[in-house]
Amino acid sequence: MVLEKRDFDAIVVGSGPNGLAAAILMQQKGLSVLLIEGKEMIGGGLRSTELTLPGYIHDICSAIHPLAVASPFFETLPLDEHGLEYIFPTIAAAHPFDNGSAAIIKTSIEETAGLLGADEHAYKKLMQPVVNDWPGIAPDVLGPLHYPKHPLAMARFGFTALTSAAHLVKRFETVEARGLIGGMAAHSIQPLTNAATSAVALVLMAQAHLKGWPVPKGGSVSIANALASYFLSLGGKIETNFYVSSMDQLPSAHSVLFDVTPKQLLQIAGHRFSAVYKWQLERYRYGMGVFKIDWALEAPIPFTAPGCREAGTVHIGNTFEEIAVTEQQCWEGKTVEKPFVLLTQSSLFDTTRAPKGKHTAWAYCHVPNGSQTDMTDAIEKQVARFAPGFRERILARHTFNAAQMEEYNPNYIGGDINGGVIDIGQLFTRPALRWSPYKTSAKGIYICSSSTPPGGGVHGMCGYHAAKRALKDVFDIV
Repeated sequence: MVLEKRDFDAIVVGSGPNGLAAAILMQQKGLSVLLIEGKEMIGGGLRSTELTLPGYIHDICSAIHPLAVASPFFETLPLDEHGLEYIFPTIAAAHPFDNGSAAIIKTSIEETAGLLGADEHAYKKLMQPVVNDWPGIAPDVLGPLHYPKHPLAMARFGFTALTSAAHLVKRFETVEARGLIGGMAAHSIQPLTNAATSAVALVLMAQAHLKGWPVPKGGSVSIANALASYFLSLGGKIETNFYVSSMDQLPSAHSVLFDVTPKQLLQIAGHRFSAVYKWQLERYRYGMGVFKIDWALEAPIPFTAPGCREAGTVHIGNTFEEIAVTEQQCWEGKTVEKPFVLLTQSSLFDTTRAPKGKHTAWAYCHVPNGSQTDMTDAIEKQVARFAPGFRERILARHTFNAAQMEEYNPNYIGGDINGGVIDIGQLFTRPALRWSPYKTSAKGIYICSSSTPPGGGVHGMCGYHAAKRALKDVFDIV
């Protein structure tokens, strides 16, 4: 295919994991690619810096990365040669209860199941098929809606994954197993009665058993830096401090891929879209926001349950029923007294995160979209509930409310870190109902953010699939 001369073959706007993935794939195919970032630092949700005290490195957005090591695209890239090193906690995640015990998930299904008492067999029956099938179904699960390469395995997964977490836990009778499922499903950031909330739980638990939930040495920014380094080694170009608000700002190119959500896409390029496509984007739904805290700590968090002291991630919410109630209330716009808290403690495993003998911790809870409510006290009380003496170990803290999260990263509309609700209505049809969700109604313009399938998470697959679409449409490259 012969194309007229342009400044670049492709421009990618936004340097989050999806923007980086899209830029890399197109550069790999021999095209000239410009990657544009509005801030001075690349990475989007992959940024780390000193937020509290000197020497304490905090992940500003994402912290633990099960989907990064599970990504079918990222695993093909030589990121270790570009400085990326993962550290794998022995216990991927722990879920404490008021009685001082905790459910934990380890690499071994047998070990994990063996700690669930009467639910040992039920857990193995649930997770072993998912783990066995995952290598074959991963590209289909982490991609747009299409006929799967392994239809029977995909059907087996979908039969359970498309149910609600509230339905899934009916398979279990122990508080431990039900709580573990609830904490995993709550990553979906929606009511646990919603269809397909089981999918999030199954995928996350499968990754714990397959490759673990790793901590990037030096912070999440290490992933972004490795991706950028590889992109530059291929001949790509990156320009930072270039905030795009109009198509007129861009150099000429045959294709432009936007790692932004529908709200920004409409502002930048809405005048080029058809009336129907604009109408669809305007109806796109955003979900709950988050309130986030980073702590500089005198010592590790003194969790009562030993398993929590060895886990990279701790889900704080007690029973499934308690989590389900608070997530539902938050979804309805209420501020809850005892929120479900997702907490990570990377410095237990990565000594580069804090001065010798000191520690960091990272946590967030869900809040109504756009909330400016300060949830510091509520979150810290929840942590102290399962780790008495925690607050006495805090040296300093830094917080982001939902509105501030959006101010920091414009893709987090109202604090929504998933790029829009990932419910059954927007699971495969995000951001619009089209033959290809990545292709807009305007020739040469594509969307590659987490507002496209498969949604949120650091896996780069939204960008990968969008780039594949653009390569085929514009450059006739398959």
